[in-house]
Amino acid sequence: MATTITITGAGGQIGYALLFRIAAGDMLGPDEKVRLRLLEIPQGVKAAEGAALELHDGAFDLLESVEVTDDAATGFDGCNLALLVGARPRGPGMERGDLLAANAGIFGPQGQTIAARAAADVRVTVVGNPANTNALIAAASADGVPADRFSALTRLDENRARAQVAAALDAPVSGIRRVSIWGNHSATQFPDLAHATVDGRPVLDALGERMDDVRGWLEETFIPRVAKRGAEIIEVRGSSSVASAANAAIEHTRDWVAGTDDWTSAGVVSRGEYGVPAGLVSSFPVRAVGGQWQIVEGLELDDWARARIDTSVAELVEEREAVRALGVL
Repeated sequence: MATTITITGAGGQIGYALLFRIAAGDMLGPDEKVRLRLLEIPQGVKAAEGAALELHDGAFDLLESVEVTDDAATGFDGCNLALLVGARPRGPGMERGDLLAANAGIFGPQGQTIAARAAADVRVTVVGNPANTNALIAAASADGVPADRFSALTRLDENRARAQVAAALDAPVSGIRRVSIWGNHSATQFPDLAHATVDGRPVLDALGERMDDVRGWLEETFIPRVAKRGAEIIEVRGSSSVASAANAAIEHTRDWVAGTDDWTSAGVVSRGEYGVPAGLVSSFPVRAVGGQWQIVEGLELDDWARARIDTSVAELVEEREAVRALGVL
């Protein structure tokens, strides 16, 4: 039986980068047939229809069907996996509260429709920013769907961090493990190397063999570059990161479904772990077991790490309170 996958904003650039890799089996493997639902706003339907034509022309063995729609009830009907990519970007003169209000008007109704129409086993990955709070809004609006069926993408941040470490150590990125992203998918996020390894040995030890001031490199180079990588790409490329975001969404969803052999990072609903207020969607180091994200517990955090995590979590609390003031939560 095929897996039904709904992608919002499917006519956009990230959607376009996602579709062909999903159809080729990169997300669910070479044996799982897929049905794609391309959900767009009316202005984006033509672009999504063009992508659908190309999907047909790709003659993908795993692609059972493609449907384009601007009706959420149709788009989410029976879906097993949803990737919520479409979101309102921050425009000129727009305050953060305005951005949250605009996205509440998108992700609240989507959460309601998912609850009404999606399959009982639905899992939802929120890609559109502000991803953590958009996931919170969608989950709160999806009455009857367990909140842990919603997660926010911070895998891109983790991948960026792993790539920076690999470059600093002149090591293959495949050998960099257990890099943790804590907090919000924003400039306040904390990419944490305290428990990271390179080919099985501590990353911080390996960095210490190459530089005199590891903490200085972390504070002045590594953390700012990971947090601001998206802006760097816009400056260099002239538009936002697309392929790397799509790749991270595919990896995130694949791990969620298939499970992990080690930990990764994802924005998931807190139950109070590490002092993060319950109910917030915050990034943690996680494992995927049996189709569920499980937060890695028991990690030691020094005062420096604790302060950075607290700063990012405080931003998430501010976003939640701003959304509450809108009457959404």
